[in-house]
Amino acid sequence: MRPSVDERQERILRLVRERGSLRVAELAAELGVSAVTTRRDVETLAELGRLHRVHGAVTWPERTAPAVAPAAVRHPVEAAGPVLGLLVPAVQYYYAEVIHGARAAAAAAGARLVLGISKYRQEEDAAQIASMLAAGADGLLLTPNWVGSTPTAAEEQTILGLQVPTVLLERRAAPGSAAAELDRVCTDHVHGACAAVRHLAGLGRRRIALLATDATPTAGFVRTGYLGGLEALGLDQPEGLAAADIESQLRQLPDLVAAGAVDAVLVHTDTEALILLQHLQARGLRVPEDVALVAYDDEMAALADVPLTAVAPPKHALGEAAVGMLLDRLAEEPGSDSPRRHLDLLPQLRVRQSTATAGATAVS
Repeated sequence: MRPSVDERQERILRLVRERGSLRVAELAAELGVSAVTTRRDVETLAELGRLHRVHGAVTWPERTAPAVAPAAVRHPVEAAGPVLGLLVPAVQYYYAEVIHGARAAAAAAGARLVLGISKYRQEEDAAQIASMLAAGADGLLLTPNWVGSTPTAAEEQTILGLQVPTVLLERRAAPGSAAAELDRVCTDHVHGACAAVRHLAGLGRRRIALLATDATPTAGFVRTGYLGGLEALGLDQPEGLAAADIESQLRQLPDLVAAGAVDAVLVHTDTEALILLQHLQARGLRVPEDVALVAYDDEMAALADVPLTAVAPPKHALGEAAVGMLLDRLAEEPGSDSPRRHLDLLPQLRVRQSTATAGATAVS
């Protein structure tokens, strides 16, 4: 079986870290793939700050290595400032824009960003953090793979045991816990879900359902915002979604819409919203006439054949704000007692055809 892109790139990183420096041709021979494929992988890893590329060779990024950034965000002065480690679950979809924001902010400040990718595997968190620290990270921006929305005691101790300034990104520790005293930058997903419910109610929808999986750290906040929005408007949660798994709910919702029990749905995430749209259309149900839909994340919502209204977290701004917060912490004098900061950024509701009425505009 041919290795995946991720597996191939991880092997490149292992080889370069072990040997310090390799030519692209040597890497291609080691991997058994073409020089073109290897060069493309090396360019991707260099743009992410995980390798340093120069004169047909690649080296492991040392603290003194110049920053490598895409032309779109390259700073006219090469980075000679602090090294920032960024741990994210993936480089695609949601976190791609977070990375772009962080990279742009780091380049503008003369800092270098080093990326760790955990691939949504808890066991990778510690390894990636260790790798970034070995690469000289002066501070860390962390999006750990906590199973729930908050860390276990062991996960909390791991974060607290780090010897460099740390900012949590899109993760929250339980109020009152020691990890809650860390700096953090998050999207206010509770507000985002409330805004979606308020928008739907403003269109005259009164039977608003939630379709969401509990498998992500975001889902709990979306559910809290949804229920809070209903309560604030004096609305009841529609009955009928008895199944716990999202696949069964996707099958049940068209029946509920056809029966008039549901006239609007907030869906987390875009993928499930697109699948629900297909199920509704297969039953001959119209969006937004029979049911209005709001997706949560806005990664692919605009690409549906009926473009979906969506709650859009401020992904680029999250990366920028997190880098700024970490740089502020790194710039402090030793022993500073400046207060820790929790920054919540509000998502935007982008109104499209799945809920739009004449004169509707985007609201935040």
